[in-house]
Amino acid sequence: MLSKTPIELGKIGKKELDKEILRVAIIAELDAINLYEQLAAQTDDTGMKKVLMDVASEEKTHFGEFQAMLLRKDEEQVRELDKGKQEVKELTEK
Repeated sequence: MLSKTPIELGKIGKKELDKEILRVAIIAELDAINLYEQLAAQTDDTGMKKVLMDVASEEKTHFGEFQAMLLRKDEEQVRELDKGKQEVKELTEK
């Protein structure tokens, strides 16, 4: 099942609109990645599997593009992403 837009973009203030648009785009890319990888796992057709996985890879690039834009626009997101990375490092290096 594909995600629904979690908020009504028309109700967002101008200041936050671009960040929310990017978050919705990120959600869409994650949905696409999951869909194509799940479909690839279901088929026995190697050609179809290769194409689906290639398209999933392209969606990962799109995800990265939207994330890079979001990180330019949201300093708090940058800080929290860094905190998350540090927490994972601390938890996994023990």
